[in-house]
Amino acid sequence: MNTDAALPAVKPHKRRKPQTTWSEKLFHLINYTLFILFGLATLLPFLNLISKSLSDESAVISGQVSLFPVGFQLSTYAYVLQDQMFLNSFKISITITVVGTLLSLFLTTITAYPLSKTRLRGRKWLLLVFIFTMLFSGGLIPMYLLMQNLNLVNTLPALFLPAMVNVYNMLIIKNYFEGLPESLEESAKMDGASNLRILFSIMLPLSLPVLATIALFFAVYFWNDYFAAMIYITNPSLKPMQLFLKELLISSTGDFLRNNNLDSSMNTTPQSIQAASILLATLPILLVYPFLQKYFVKGVLVGSVKG
Repeated sequence: MNTDAALPAVKPHKRRKPQTTWSEKLFHLINYTLFILFGLATLLPFLNLISKSLSDESAVISGQVSLFPVGFQLSTYAYVLQDQMFLNSFKISITITVVGTLLSLFLTTITAYPLSKTRLRGRKWLLLVFIFTMLFSGGLIPMYLLMQNLNLVNTLPALFLPAMVNVYNMLIIKNYFEGLPESLEESAKMDGASNLRILFSIMLPLSLPVLATIALFFAVYFWNDYFAAMIYITNPSLKPMQLFLKELLISSTGDFLRNNNLDSSMNTTPQSIQAASILLATLPILLVYPFLQKYFVKGVLVGSVKG
């Protein structure tokens, strides 16, 4: 006898969604409103730069440009992209950012990996030494004397060698390594893998989120840094983009026209060229960030919650 047919059909229980109270709705409304306002406030200067770089000379001089271009023109970008000083500074910054990021990420990673192992002798003392250097530094004058004695003044290595190992970034990578299962390393050692083989074949592929995040940190730092160039670089052909922009922004109108060979009859202004130069200087980071964004939050959170 089949008893299944006599049993009543049981309907699946639908889970009710928790009701949102009026105070929670008001809280969310205030949060969204504030976030939208803050976002717009950060975009306004950027939109103003775009408008000035695309606006006509008379509109920029008379102050008619706010958030939208007045008298559309592209001669400003044509001039900037033909300026040899801008192109040379752009190339210098690209070189420093790529080389500095790769070397810094490599040194920071191979420093963080052994410090993530509790079996390392003197591990706590080594961590204290690194943290001490993060809190206290030798100062600007000793650093300059060191660069001078090493014959690194007016050289590109002076712009990235002092920042090769960032202790804060190293601690994030170390904490991420500590969160990986130890069984992976143990099984690899049973198969005869060396420490370097384990690091490069197992640990690094599993650490892409934190490595991409730290690489973005280094890239933004090297691209935006102008202070090191201002201290160590006096040769105009070695000036990176940020130092070029600094000198461009503080120069007067007459000096700008004379130093950059800008014909006053052109349909552009120093303010427009400054705006176009700043916008072009932000493009590399804006183009790189979308590819690393998916790793950003995961890498920071997982690398920061432990230890």
